[in-house]
Amino acid sequence: MTFLMTFALMLVVIAIMAVGVIFGRRAIKGSCGGGKSEAECVCVEKCDKRKKMEAEQAARLSNQA
Repeated sequence: MTFLMTFALMLVVIAIMAVGVIFGRRAIKGSCGGGKSEAECVCVEKCDKRKKMEAEQAARLSNQA
């Protein structure tokens, strides 16, 4: 009985976390997604989405200056 209650509780917690991610619109980030510096990234080549995001950030920064 204890096992079943623990298992059910864990399922509820996982479901709540999944709903939080879905409605929070925040992607789960991998090794290259949220590093504080470029040295932390272990990717050889950045994906297209990452390149586009960095280009948009650079454009915003240049427009603010």
